Amino acid sequence: MKNRKIPTRLCLGCQQMKPKKELIRIVKNKEGNIFIDKTGKQPGRGAYICPSNECFEKIRKTKKLEKSLGVKIDEDIYRQMGEELSQGGE
Repeated sequence: MKNRKIPTRLCLGCQQMKPKKELIRIVKNKEGNIFIDKTGKQPGRGAYICPSNECFEKIRKTKKLEKSLGVKIDEDIYRQMGEELSQGGE
């Protein structure tokens, strides 16, 4: 019986490779909207972060999410994402 390969992704905050299912995907779609992808399957450019406030604050301060998605992110979007993360928006 073959072992299935577990997909891993890099967290933008802590820069560690972790299983995809443990991370939260943030997506920029064709229209330029940025949101948390709860299913992990929405079309668009995605970036991954750990579900921790430390990683979220790190990407917020260093603007790594903006660099990864290639767009300027408004402070309101960061605030909304922070609220979703604190409510368990995994």
